[in-house]
Amino acid sequence: MSDEFPPDPSTGLSGSKTTDTLHPPDELAGSLTEALRRRVLTMNLAVTLLAVVLALAIGAVLIAVSSPSVIEAAGYFFARPMDTFSAIWNSVASAYSALFQGALLDVDELREGNIADAFYPISETLTVSAPLILAGLAVAIPFRAGLFNIGAQGQMAFAAIGGGLVGFGLSLPAGLHLVASLLMAMIFGAFWAGIVGFLKAKTGAHEVITTIMLNYIALFFLGWVLNQDWFQREGRNDPISPILNETATFPLLFGGGLRIHLGILVALGAVIVVWWMLTKTITGFRIQTVGANSAAARTAGMNVGRVWIIAMLWAGAMAGLAVSMNVNGTDKVVTAGIVGNIGFDAITVALLGRGSPFGVLGAGLLIGGLRAGGLAMQASTGTPIDIVLVLQALIVLFIAAPALVRSVFRLRGKTAESLTIAKGWGS
Repeated sequence: MSDEFPPDPSTGLSGSKTTDTLHPPDELAGSLTEALRRRVLTMNLAVTLLAVVLALAIGAVLIAVSSPSVIEAAGYFFARPMDTFSAIWNSVASAYSALFQGALLDVDELREGNIADAFYPISETLTVSAPLILAGLAVAIPFRAGLFNIGAQGQMAFAAIGGGLVGFGLSLPAGLHLVASLLMAMIFGAFWAGIVGFLKAKTGAHEVITTIMLNYIALFFLGWVLNQDWFQREGRNDPISPILNETATFPLLFGGGLRIHLGILVALGAVIVVWWMLTKTITGFRIQTVGANSAAARTAGMNVGRVWIIAMLWAGAMAGLAVSMNVNGTDKVVTAGIVGNIGFDAITVALLGRGSPFGVLGAGLLIGGLRAGGLAMQASTGTPIDIVLVLQALIVLFIAAPALVRSVFRLRGKTAESLTIAKGWGS
């Protein structure tokens, strides 16, 4: 007879020292991530958009309470209350105006006839969005297969080694050299992600835990590689690679001081390819079937483990393309910080995009716009760029809690159903 534990205060039920009452970390992680995954995939577009609106509203409050002019006016609120309200409006309006103008179009430069400077903001948004879109696909594809890929950061870091090595280590004709570098980055990324799929398929190891561990391994391995003579730039002691050959870099689309390069078109093409794969091929059908119900898919004769491996291979390939936007595009060099936080931002992009390719495209453009516009906002109004990070965090919070969004906007029953816009968008 097993020993009895005291009753659980939250449930009133007693437990025992049997394995049935234990919840290993991977099992707990699995239940939590599966609940979040299904919640996101079943969320309609209206709730997603309202989550963004709610995040912007809270961001406005934070901008107001941190504004020096608002703080000053609040000091004599009871004497002249309208001054406080005016200061709040001016601080929020100026900050968000600078944010969106810095992300889309500089109206002042356009009025003066400086076309290149006027369109600089949108070019920056597209440049920043390209790796976010591809990394978002790296999270979204396994999402559709029932997996939560937290490892885009490590997959990008490992892929940077392969893509960079080909980029500066080989001499090939223009065009062919770029393709070879991109393919090598995709292969390295797919290999690193494939380890996760293999462990999941063969041992049942939960992908959240294995991807987090592999992130550390890849990032530290990249740091070690950058200090090796065969990878480190000659004459330098800091961890940095040689500059990539010009034949291995993305050509600029417009020039004139604009950083936007051919990589944005590669990102758009990848979105279309992934959408086609998921919706028009047997592989995509299997991925989505396993994601909907792995037990039923296994009963129907599908090799669920193989599907998981394939989904992770696709994810790693997209992560490889994502880091190539930096290695072969903006930076043209491999450093320890080449990945930045893109791998983690990709989780936000995939959740906001509801795991669909075209949803990821829209979410990547939104987050990229916030990042690009945040710099202009800070420069022109003094509003900390950290507000952008807060907005991202709030968006994730509200997407993970759609009931909260419905409660705030009082969406109930038929009202919520009537706001289901473009039901099949991006699916």
